[in-house]
Parts: sequence; structure tokens; C-alpha cells
Amino acid sequence: MVIIKRYILIGSLIISGGVNGQTINTPDHKNEKTAFQIAAPWNEAYDVRSDVAIVYGVNDAGGKFEERVKGWRDKGYKVHFMTGIAWGQYQDYFLGEYDGKTHLDEGQVERDGDTIWHGKNVPYTVPSDNFLKYLKTHLKRAIDAGVSAIHLEEPEFWARAGYSGAFKKEWKRYYGFDWKPQHESPEATYQSSKLKYDLYYNALKECFAYVKSYSKSVGKDVKCYVPTHSLINYSSWRIVSPEASLASIKDVDGYIAQVWTGTSREPVYFNGVEKERVFENAFLEYGSMISMIQPTGKKIFLLTDPIEDWPRTWDDYKKNYQATFTAKLLYPTVADYEVMPWPNRIYLGKFKMEGSDEKQPIAPAYAMQMQVMVNSLNEIPVSNNKLNGSHGMGVLVSNSMMFQRFPTHEGYEDPQLSNFYGMAMPLLKRGVPIETVHMENLLHENALKNIKVLIMSYSNMKPLNEAYHTELADWVKKGGVLIYYGRDNDPFQEVNEWWNTKGKNYKAPSEDLFEKLNIADTSEFIKSGKGWVSINRHDPKELVLTKNADNVLINKVKEAYEVKANATKLAFKNNFLLHRGPYIIAAVLNENDDQTPLVIKGPVVDLFDPELPVLREKTVKPGEQAYLYNINAATGVAPKVLATAARVYNEEVKNQIYTFTVKSPANTVNVMRIKLPQKPIEISMRNGDNEIPIDSNKWDAESKTVLLKFKNLSKGIDVKIRW
Repeated sequence: MVIIKRYILIGSLIISGGVNGQTINTPDHKNEKTAFQIAAPWNEAYDVRSDVAIVYGVNDAGGKFEERVKGWRDKGYKVHFMTGIAWGQYQDYFLGEYDGKTHLDEGQVERDGDTIWHGKNVPYTVPSDNFLKYLKTHLKRAIDAGVSAIHLEEPEFWARAGYSGAFKKEWKRYYGFDWKPQHESPEATYQSSKLKYDLYYNALKECFAYVKSYSKSVGKDVKCYVPTHSLINYSSWRIVSPEASLASIKDVDGYIAQVWTGTSREPVYFNGVEKERVFENAFLEYGSMISMIQPTGKKIFLLTDPIEDWPRTWDDYKKNYQATFTAKLLYPTVADYEVMPWPNRIYLGKFKMEGSDEKQPIAPAYAMQMQVMVNSLNEIPVSNNKLNGSHGMGVLVSNSMMFQRFPTHEGYEDPQLSNFYGMAMPLLKRGVPIETVHMENLLHENALKNIKVLIMSYSNMKPLNEAYHTELADWVKKGGVLIYYGRDNDPFQEVNEWWNTKGKNYKAPSEDLFEKLNIADTSEFIKSGKGWVSINRHDPKELVLTKNADNVLINKVKEAYEVKANATKLAFKNNFLLHRGPYIIAAVLNENDDQTPLVIKGPVVDLFDPELPVLREKTVKPGEQAYLYNINAATGVAPKVLATAARVYNEEVKNQIYTFTVKSPANTVNVMRIKLPQKPIEISMRNGDNEIPIDSNKWDAESKTVLLKFKNLSKGIDVKIRW
């Protein structure tokens, strides 16, 4: 007899503690590979069957928080807690129920005096000491309810805010002098953003210190995560957040990378054209998030969403879900995922189809496809395989990208964050798997370990610490190749910072870097130690705002990579391709001179097709993505479920009989592609005493797989296959 342990949940650990000293079930932190966030109570209609249910908000979904936590735990989930740190259902605080005082004056306020709202009586908040004291009551309640992790999401301070009395008070406390309106000078803008950044850094630091201290006092080890948008998106949307700096907080255990269609569809410039480039943007966003935490060794979940916050059509959702989903799978070092937020919105929501004004529930075919994709995330492994293409190309980014976004001052424009995209998009569009490197991580010894050529600019960001220059100079002198772009004439070059105070008198921070490198200002490559530097006096945005303007960058990068870094030939192509275990992930780029489709030889199962067809080859056209299962990878391993729109439990093989249980949201259809030693002679399905009808049973002799279709049940269906 063979017991197959794939997909079996690890049991809970029993430890003392909890409410009034009661013994509670606290799950361990192993095998928390997949998760979803949900405010609503458990319901069979959206019983997704990931490892973790992240229960949202103490006051959300009508309250009854402890009941919601227990409801999800009773169904076999490990349970986390998530709530916003900048906003949330905190009306009891803002309207005076908490301490008898109203606190609406703690909202983030724009120049015209308007509060920025997240909902009725829910302002984006200036995180005061009193607000954090209030928030800790929610954290304590969650820990007492038995959650194993706390997620404080979206530490967001709008760049256009900063005019409230609460903010002015924090300014005086932080700087020691009276508040300055940020619209009056670049200096005030920069100072305002630094304060916003610091406020949420310290807010999270304080809250997580409380979580660790209190949970330890009751015999628990509660993890702390920050679900947050990428630095790229926050910079683009003109929001200030601590981002990379959070990973340095000892009590932060990791992040959720909040990347989805809504963030990735932000239009960007390339080759003189501004438009949505969802796959490319998602690829850069996920890369930014992974770069942010990878040197620390902490955990990161990658999120995507089968729909998005903004009402669109089901067709739009499906197309862009495939694009973002593919982008995240192209990072083989990460295999932990938030598979979706708000499953009740997906399974019970109604949206339009293309060409129709009538709102409709999710189509059975899209639900099947989505569930196949989601359940594959329980299986997909971390891989040592690399994405095809030339590796070792990096673009330097910094938290200070957020500091120059609003308001716009004379002498500075950066449309659609083009100073960043000007360095990244020309290479990405030519099939180079460009990486982002966070300046704040340069003090970690592995931050530049695999980078051969680094492109950077101070046109859209500034170094917050002189030590970063010391690390960059050291990397170059040991053999790295640095390409610098920037006119260094924007007004933020002159803000009062370390490069022009306390005895330093540089007109621009780059002057300090070049001095440490001991080089002159020239566009030709200059030797510095064992490495090379090229200084190019154009802002990176100029490379994408005008058609065909990026050729100068491409030529420079080729020389840097092939000659100065002595690497292999810099490969330009129109696709990305990655093998992760039995999974094949591919994307073919449009807006590329090469319009040749990518042909992937089979036999493969197409996981983006709800019928799970077996293909002898798969053709992927420019602008398309593919997600495939390589059947040959299952050779010698039979029987095996290759793909399914449900989660599989308790697999067992005995005497030519294969049994298992499948669970998935009720009122959906399960499709399964199963590899068997030979054609089955009997297939039965039951739930207790009830026989479950099989809607489709098709044998494919060439691949030795059977395709089954039947209605899903949340409570589970026992499947028996005999051959």
C-alpha cells in the first residue's frame, strides 16, 4: 500500500493560553503555502481550501469576530488576522465610542481642507499614539481568539495629504520646528514625505512589538506580516509608505506582495506610447517586492486577484488575471501565495460580460479555470531553474522614489514614473529578465551578489544614507559595472540632506558617489578598481517618452554586459520561459521586433483552458501567456492527479485502486486530468451514502490520462478509481 501525502493538512498543535487560560488550538507555522483574506464568515459557496484563511477586521462583516475565526478554524483552516493600519472599520474610534472623544480630526487632509476618506466615517489616518493604543485592542482580541499571525495592511500616507492639525503636531515633534506647507518648496515636499514615511514605520514597529510581547506572555508565537503594494505602484499612485525599511524591523516576519490587475494596469510609457502593459508591469512589481525582502530571508506571499476592485467585465478580469498570474510564477524562488482576496466577491459577485449591460455571476468555465490555477499553487515548487535569458541586469530603486511624486515643482516632471520605466522597460521588452535592487538593502551582503550590471539614476530618487554609496563603490571596485543616468538638475537635488550638510557641500548626491569611485564625469566607461562606470547626462524618462530613444541605452548595456562585465552575449528575444517541476510558464512579449510565436512541445495539459486539453504542442502568440503541465514529468509516477479544480486530500493507492477526497466551493464544477497506468474499469464518487454523478469521463490513450467532470461539494467527495 502506498499512502500519498500530497495535499494533506498538518494537524494543529495544542498549547496552553488563550481566553481565560483555556486551552486552544494554535496551528503551527509550517505548510502555510497558500492563503486568502476574507471578512465574511465561512460559507460553502466560497470554501477555497487554501492552507490559511486570513480573517479580516474585528468590526467588519457585522462584527462577531470570534465566531468568524472559529467558523473558519472548524473547517480545517489555519487562521490569521488582517486589518488596515491606515484605515479600517474603526468608526467606534473616530466617532467617540472608544474613549468618549471624536477623532475625525486625525484623518489625512489635503491642501483644500478635505479629508481623504476610505469609506463613510473612515478616514485615512495620521497614526497618533492614541490611535495605535486603540488598534492594539484589536490585536489583543485577535490573539486571544487564537490566530497564529497578524497582518497589518497598507501603511499608506497620501502624498497629497499633510495639511491637518494632527500632521502639523507630528511635524513639530519630529523636526522640532513649525510645519511647512509641502506645496511651497521641494524642501517642504521632501520633509513632508520623510515624516509620512517615518510615521508608519514607527507605527508598525510599535504594533508588532506589542504583538510579539503579548503573544509571548500567553504562550504563543504569533507571526507579523505587512500586506503592501509594491514600491513601484505606491510611487506611481503618489502614496508614501515605509516599504523596504520594514524588513529591517526584527518583529516583521514578512510581506504579502499586493500586486494585481488594479495595480499593474496603470498606464506606462514605452517607445513614446502611454498605455496599459499589465504583464510587464506585474513582472516588475513582483520583482520589486521579492527584491525588497530576499536579502533578509524572511517570508513573502505573492498575491493576485481573479477580479479587481474596480468594476470591469468578466472578460477583462480573466485576461488580466492570466497576465498577472503568469508574472508571479516566473519568480521560481517564491512558492507561497495569497491566492485571492475576498472570495465571496468572486463567487457571489456579479459583473458584466463584454458587449452586455447585464451583470452576471462568474461563468462556470472561468470558475473552473480559476480553481485549476489556484489549486496548482498548493503544488508548484520552489525551483533552482532560472528564467530564460541573460541574468545579472539590475535597476536600482529606493523608498525615496515616493518622496518626489507630489506636488510637482517647477523644473521637475516625471510622467507616469517614466524615470523608473526608462531604465527597466527597454530591457524587459527585449526579453531581458531585469531585476530591481533596493538601495535600502545594500547594507545586506547579498544585495548585489548576482548583479553584473546595475543601472541607476538620482533623477527620481535620492540616497537616504551615505553608507549606500560606500557599498556601491565597493561593489564596482570588485568588478561591478555601473551605468548612471541623470541630468542631476531637478530641484530635489538641493534639499537639505547629508550630501550638503555637516561639512559636505555637494550640489548633487551623485557627486559623492563619483568621488568615492574616483572617476570623472564622462559618458565613456571609466575604470574604477576592477569595475567600470558610465555617466550619461540624460534623465531616464527621455528613453521612453520618445519613440526609438532607447537604442542608446541598449547599446550601452550591451557593452557593459558583454565587454566590461565579461559576461555572455546579452540575449534579446520576445519571450520568457520557465520550468518549475512539472509546470511550464511562458509569456510572449508584444511591441518587439520579433513577432514569432513561441512553440512549446508536448504532451502538455493547458491549465488556462478549463477543459484541461492534452496538447502535442502549445503555440503562444505575442501578447499572450501560457501555463502548462508537462505530462512527461509524471513518467513513472502513476496514478497522479495532474490538474484539478478542487483540492485533493488523503490519496491512497492499493491493489490497483486509487482513492482520494476532493473539496472545493459548492455550486462549482470540478474538472480533473488524472494520469493512470491504464484505462480505468471503474470510477465511483460518493459523499457519505450519496452517489455523485459523473458528468464527463474521457480516456486519452496516448497520454494515459482520464478527464473527469462532476459537481463540486465543499464537504468533500470520495473518489475511487480502479484499473
